[in-house]
Amino acid sequence: MSELAILGGDKKIKDDHKSLFKWPIVTKAHEEAVLEVLRAGNMSGTDVTMKFEDEYAKDIGMDYALACNTGTAAIHCGLYGLGVGVGDEVICPTITYWASILQVYSLGATPVFADIEPDTLCVSAEDIEKRITPRTKAIVVVHYCGMPADMDAIMAVAKKHGVKVFEDCSHSHTTLYKGKETGTIGDASGFSLMTGKSFAIGEGGIMFTNDQEVYERALLFGHYSRHPKIELEHLKKYTGLPSGGYKYRMHQLTSAFGRVQLTMYREQFAEIDKAMTYFCDLLDEIPGLTPVRPAKDSGSNKGGWYLPLMHYNSQELGGLSVQRFVEAVKAEGVECFPGCNKPLHDHILMTDMDVYGHGKPTRVANLPEGVTIENQSDEDFPVGANINDKVCMIPWFKHYKPEIIKEYADVFAKVVSNYQDLLEGDTHQKTEGGYSNAFKKKK
Repeated sequence: MSELAILGGDKKIKDDHKSLFKWPIVTKAHEEAVLEVLRAGNMSGTDVTMKFEDEYAKDIGMDYALACNTGTAAIHCGLYGLGVGVGDEVICPTITYWASILQVYSLGATPVFADIEPDTLCVSAEDIEKRITPRTKAIVVVHYCGMPADMDAIMAVAKKHGVKVFEDCSHSHTTLYKGKETGTIGDASGFSLMTGKSFAIGEGGIMFTNDQEVYERALLFGHYSRHPKIELEHLKKYTGLPSGGYKYRMHQLTSAFGRVQLTMYREQFAEIDKAMTYFCDLLDEIPGLTPVRPAKDSGSNKGGWYLPLMHYNSQELGGLSVQRFVEAVKAEGVECFPGCNKPLHDHILMTDMDVYGHGKPTRVANLPEGVTIENQSDEDFPVGANINDKVCMIPWFKHYKPEIIKEYADVFAKVVSNYQDLLEGDTHQKTEGGYSNAFKKKK
């Protein structure tokens, strides 16, 4: 009989280690801050939220912050702030969550997808440049799963072609790129702050910029109650009603929680980084497995390590599929998931769907007359279209407990050592990916 639990052997992880993964860590200070707002009936105010904005902006060194009710809304406000509108094109990686880009539909713009780098899984600067046209208004850079994108190369491309850069930092709170914090490099940035993220304060998001025009346009768009803060004369005449018809105010129970979290998160992230670095060092010693992380001594890191991924080299394990590998790991008592996000470029919403009744696919509905753009196919994305067979999600430790972390690493070593026993029962063809499925299974 094989040693592997999936084939009848003993399970490696037998104890319940839920405390190592529980997130966020809710303290008495969090509870009191939330209860103060609740007891005052001040949930829909803005005073606590504006304090949160000021404190967060100071924390990362930005001039302006705008808290929103979701990360999706923060990105929406930011793209409007950058001037994205009818007939524009916005470039985005095909591997990301939908909320990095779908908001451009309501702005009348066209999403154009770019491939990712095979090592970082972030958008490729070289491929971005191939996608730029005279209609390109902005580039959405996603620091995917906490990994910083190559911002030097991307900013150089953007400057060369005169386009704006928006950083989607929903995965990359406190992530450093060559010593610079993500979200402080492009023209504007947006962060999700929902409960699943590394900076987890409830359902919410926040946008940052150093550009007053971008900030005040974002206020116009979704924050009508704060229009008196608008100072630019050419924008004042539009105040009073939300220019986009959106109401994106952050709930003050969230911002109250966030103010407390700001005093704790960097210390918490330091422990997460210590735990994950130790775990990944152990995985690096196992054939076929390579954690996705920046090179040591590069000045870059992964911040809070949101959704850590690992490169999986099937060829080093006799062609064993990532699905079968993950099944064996899960049978040993370790939560794991094959692939990452599904590519966006071939979803029907990006190819054929008429969302608003234009009589043509929404993606191309607002392009100038006479301009056509073909649907993008898998052949256009040699990395992104195939990445879900080459990566898997690994445990995300919130505490540094080396003895237990070593047990988890030993599970991966055990499966790799016995991979030949898994080959006969491997009937998997292709991994679709999609983290939402992973979360549904865990609930």
